[in-house]
Amino acid sequence: MNTTRRTILKGMGGALTLPLLESFASSTPKTKAAQMRFLVVGNPFGSHPDNFFPTDFGKDFTISPTLESLEWLKDRLTAISHTDHNMVSGHGREVSFLSGVLPTDAQAFPEKNMSLDQLLARHVGSQVRYPSVGASLEAGIRMSWTANGVEKLPITDPQELFDHLFLNLTPEQKAVRRDLLDRNGSILDTVAGQFSNALRGASKRDRDRADQFQTAIRELENSLTNRKAWLKRDKPKFDISHHLSGSAVSIESRYDAIFDMIAYAFETDLTRVASVEFPSPLKYTEIDGVNRSYHGCTHNGKREDVTSELVAIESFQVSRLSRCLKKLDSIPEPNADGSMLDHTIVLFGSGMGYGGTHSNRDLPILVAGGGFKHRGHVDAQDASGKSMPLCNLFVTLMQRFGVERDKFNTSTGTFELA
Repeated sequence: MNTTRRTILKGMGGALTLPLLESFASSTPKTKAAQMRFLVVGNPFGSHPDNFFPTDFGKDFTISPTLESLEWLKDRLTAISHTDHNMVSGHGREVSFLSGVLPTDAQAFPEKNMSLDQLLARHVGSQVRYPSVGASLEAGIRMSWTANGVEKLPITDPQELFDHLFLNLTPEQKAVRRDLLDRNGSILDTVAGQFSNALRGASKRDRDRADQFQTAIRELENSLTNRKAWLKRDKPKFDISHHLSGSAVSIESRYDAIFDMIAYAFETDLTRVASVEFPSPLKYTEIDGVNRSYHGCTHNGKREDVTSELVAIESFQVSRLSRCLKKLDSIPEPNADGSMLDHTIVLFGSGMGYGGTHSNRDLPILVAGGGFKHRGHVDAQDASGKSMPLCNLFVTLMQRFGVERDKFNTSTGTFELA
């Protein structure tokens, strides 16, 4: 039973819409109604503040060393100083990056510690084949959480990500999968019925919990139905061989493969929500000038030689993102003005401000694309010296994505980007 459930949950998604083809757009007037996408890229240790944050504010800011690879995008990004989740510093709190809520405090919030990416994925639902896609080369950041407070693990092998997104099943495999979906659908019907009978005369608190359970059951049932529809449709083709050829494939090639697959998944409307993680166990020693572990570089004692290795790692992370954004910017958006980047909200950051001091304040946050006017480098601190709740930014991003609401967890308002 556990294996079956795990298999179903891993493969769950919605129905596939048609790829966004230029040939369809040729006879159609361009509009501003293109679908929005969301890409979030995170790391567990934040960034060295002196090298991440620009030294001046405003649209005409001077690009910082860590962000140097984004110089070409300077007029379409916003770096934000003095925003965080107002948490006491220390390891373990970085899991709140996309929610503003620790798992231990989740019961006090309507959506528990559900992360921003999963909220947006829920909004997309069955409009696409995969409501969200998460990828990394190792697990460990713990930045993506479902509405039930369950961590959503990333796919950690580029080949597995390729199989998940682009490999078609054989007719025999489709028959097995269809039977699996049918059997699990029957199990859900049975469980839902038994649960309803057991709650007769239950307390209000138990009925509230039951309502959450039944909502989850309905979402699973809808997903199973959508998966059956998907089995009849082939996936788009993608060539991954040039990224993963040879006996020793670099970390750069593997992350470029991940980003390229996500870009193509956006282009073909396989998904509209994606997350990429740069976790702590990852070995960066093949990067020029890096000889220590990622975590070891954060504890640098302000030694310039160790700090330079940390900045090299953080600059590498941003450079792989920059390459991805150039690719998105090179793809015209069908049926709308601008490029695919102009219709993709990109968030880079961390739930930790700086690993060297275990600070969870002044998080390194960057937003790009999304059709925003952007503001360059912004100081989000108010007149009293208090940092802005990061969830204020999340409300703004949600609204641009099409989610009509003005509150998300610890938010107190919005953050002006338009």
